[in-house]
Amino acid sequence: MPPADARVAPATVQKIGSAESLRQIYVTGSNILPLESFLAALTTTFGDRPRRNEPMLNHTTLRLGGPAEVWLPVENIAELVTAVNLARQHQVPLLVLGGGANLLIGDAGIGGVVIQNRSSRVEFPPQPKSESEQVAKVVADSGVLLPNFARRCARRGLSGLEWAVGVPGTIGGAVVNNAGAYGSDMAHSLVRAELLSPDGEQVWQPVGWFDYDYRTSKLKGREKGWIVLRAELEMAFAPVAEVKARVDIFNAQRRASQPPGATSGSMFKNPPGDYAGRLIEAAGLKGHRLGQAQISPIHANFFQNLGGASAAEILRLIEMAQETVRARFGVELELEIEVMGEF
Repeated sequence: MPPADARVAPATVQKIGSAESLRQIYVTGSNILPLESFLAALTTTFGDRPRRNEPMLNHTTLRLGGPAEVWLPVENIAELVTAVNLARQHQVPLLVLGGGANLLIGDAGIGGVVIQNRSSRVEFPPQPKSESEQVAKVVADSGVLLPNFARRCARRGLSGLEWAVGVPGTIGGAVVNNAGAYGSDMAHSLVRAELLSPDGEQVWQPVGWFDYDYRTSKLKGREKGWIVLRAELEMAFAPVAEVKARVDIFNAQRRASQPPGATSGSMFKNPPGDYAGRLIEAAGLKGHRLGQAQISPIHANFFQNLGGASAAEILRLIEMAQETVRARFGVELELEIEVMGEF
């Protein structure tokens, strides 16, 4: 589902704050707010949960990333809203992190606060009383892990998310990125989502508001200040055995075609009419290794941390793939992942 614009420069580093230490001062207009005042507010609300200099390699699927200046796990939507509002009130840069997929954080870390979203509430509908009941609505918190959610739906005979059983990440990340596989995506199932606006208002937006396209939405571009809180999805009741059979088929396909271990998922979006993996392989880079970072020999659109790789090595492989494919085929590979922090 590539967005129309494929004219993107080689991978750029998106710096969110800096990793200078807690002596950093955040300045907005005439306000000078020491980070320590923000930490004091977090401690008052969340006790000893906030951590300084938490390694992000413990929280990303690539198992890479330097320290977050402040890291805070939240357990429910109310805590997520409180943490985001506190960061905004203190003018502290923030990143809401779900499952840590589709993300490369620099080796020198990331400034501000990383809020780890562990909200996990799911509201399943009752089982249908008659065969005439075909459609079901399910509401899930944004921190719910997508593969686990897909399996839970399958066990209840709810069809529509079988494709998601092997897709890393959370419901929130899937809503933002329009995650998908095997010909389907979140845009097919989403009815509406509850968001926290840049002004701190909680509002439900219908699926049309998100301007979905291939692996993207307005939340990845011009509306980055919105935070996903919950999603309401439309599913179809079906025999449990049929849903589980489709899940098993997709699982088998994924195991046969994608590498295990530490990856971020697909590195690049597929360009119109082609596949990023095919282009990288045709450019002679499938299996190419730089230090402990490797373009997978199984699927060239998956980049692996073989153990002990650096984010800088992955970033260099990204740039190498983009430069080589551009030179050989005149095609610009657009990142599906986000690159953040200090390198």
